Amino acid sequence: MKTIAVLTSGGDAPGMNAAIRSVVRMATDKGVRVMGVQRGYSGLINGEIFEMDRHSVSDIIHKGGTILRTARCEEFKTEAGRKKAVNVLRVFGIDGLVVIGGDGSFQGAQLLSDMGIATVGIPGTIDNDLPYSEYTLGFDTALNTVLDAINKIRDTSSSHERISVVEVMGRNCGDIALYAGIAGGAERVIVPEKGYEIDDLCKTILEGKLRGKVHNLIILAEGVGGANELAIQVEELTGIESRATILGHIQRGGSPSAFDRILASRMGVAAVEVLIEGKSGRVIGMREGKIVDEDISVALALPRSFDEKLYEISKVLSY
Repeated sequence: MKTIAVLTSGGDAPGMNAAIRSVVRMATDKGVRVMGVQRGYSGLINGEIFEMDRHSVSDIIHKGGTILRTARCEEFKTEAGRKKAVNVLRVFGIDGLVVIGGDGSFQGAQLLSDMGIATVGIPGTIDNDLPYSEYTLGFDTALNTVLDAINKIRDTSSSHERISVVEVMGRNCGDIALYAGIAGGAERVIVPEKGYEIDDLCKTILEGKLRGKVHNLIILAEGVGGANELAIQVEELTGIESRATILGHIQRGGSPSAFDRILASRMGVAAVEVLIEGKSGRVIGMREGKIVDEDISVALALPRSFDEKLYEISKVLSY
């Protein structure tokens, strides 16, 4: 393993830069040359590749986003596009590739591995939706960003004695909503794994009003529906003023938390170690606090399990 490359793909996530830094510095420490690929698989196909050294990653551990940038690439989904990517890797003398991203990015890494390129993936996605790993890079930071917003919204919601519906990211995975709802003391958490009944929701709100509750905070994952529509429904059925807040891409940005920086550093080191050991088609993850590597195909085939116990806790604590 003389030369490796690193790219970021899919949605950006806080901690990606910390992972890039870790990969570059670990590799150079082991005498391995490192190349950076700009704009994900699109940049790989187009040969947007440059050499990186320890100085290239100075002063980036605290930065959100990704210095390598990211882009969607329809061409890579074709066999011709992937063959072009493999040819580019060989032209640049690249022996192994580190892919930082989510499940779609990992599928691309698996395809390259099947074509003879040594690959390893690092989970970079705020959704925390990769079942083989307890945490993914960016989730903790996004969670704290949401929590900060919730704290501010609660102040004004309480002052006006209104209902606030806060929409967070999570099309298929409700982890951001669930964790933020518990940490933020929400009256109701709505996630795609469980859904909701509008009558039951409004009944809970009205019962709370009878107990003297002056405001309500509802955390809604985007995969369940829109905050604006829900706020209108709730106000019509309860007679209580309701407002919607859609946090959007603010959840993707910002300086990564200490947890995400440390996790990224550990995973970046592990990714380089895996490639040096001669492995391919692997993904790095965390289980029981330990950094592990797993076969990509096995990792992607695992069914995602929803934390029913944590969901029940959110319901109990909301009353």
